[in-house]
Amino acid sequence: MDTTPESYLDLFPLEAIVYLTPDSENGKYCTCFRKGRPRAKVYVLGGLVDESIHKQLTLRRARAQRLRTARLPIREYMVRAPNARNYHSETLAINQVFDVLSTYYETRSWPAALRAGVSSGKGYVLRDTAEQ
Repeated sequence: MDTTPESYLDLFPLEAIVYLTPDSENGKYCTCFRKGRPRAKVYVLGGLVDESIHKQLTLRRARAQRLRTARLPIREYMVRAPNARNYHSETLAINQVFDVLSTYYETRSWPAALRAGVSSGKGYVLRDTAEQ
């Protein structure tokens, strides 16, 4: 990971950028996320420094910048768990998204990665956990 004050739009070609947002319909970007891939993608974690959830805001920003979008494959590997508050959210904090991506990069396992980054407070559990 590198940090810089420059915009990702100035540093990378648009076709290399994948903007991660929970509002994207694309949950299957993992084929692009491989070690040693010659044409690596640049993943931008779309987020807000805010306590409230602004639906579609990061997706609209990515579309305005003509960027490809993706989301973590929570829907593909997890199910809603019954909970007292009836609360379910696929929106994660930046550190949680980073934990998921880092774990996936090391393990190549979405279940392991999602277990590491999606807290039980989000109202989701892995499918195999729900069946037990």
